[in-house]
Amino acid sequence: MSMKNNHGFSLDAAALWANIPIMQKRHPSESIMKIVESRFALGAIVRHRIYDFRGVVFDVDPEFGNSDEWYQSIPADRRPRRDQPYYHLYAENPESYYVAYVSEQNLVEDSENGPVGHPQIGASFSGPEDGRYISKHMVA
Repeated sequence: MSMKNNHGFSLDAAALWANIPIMQKRHPSESIMKIVESRFALGAIVRHRIYDFRGVVFDVDPEFGNSDEWYQSIPADRRPRRDQPYYHLYAENPESYYVAYVSEQNLVEDSENGPVGHPQIGASFSGPEDGRYISKHMVA
């Protein structure tokens, strides 16, 4: 089964369930598909390597997909590469809940620290089970 995310990329549903998301995007100038493997699947519990927040992955971009203004606002010495997966997270820190957009290089797995309390998680996921949340929108 193949699905499209909000950015027009094909998502292989079986791979997402296996924690090996495969995203494909047709390069605009070519007729071949670019295949990118992401480290974290939908429902993965992750935390930021530097900043004090953690979250649940709810979408993945195979490469940077936000605005140039957003990218340039990151201090140059901490600015991640554009050519890697970027994750949309239901995020939390000790003070609040929010949505975050984070490069793969800045995330680590964090299921050992238990569930994430973001109030939007329940609308998209059940669980957690075995250290990850299960998407309510994907039926195999």
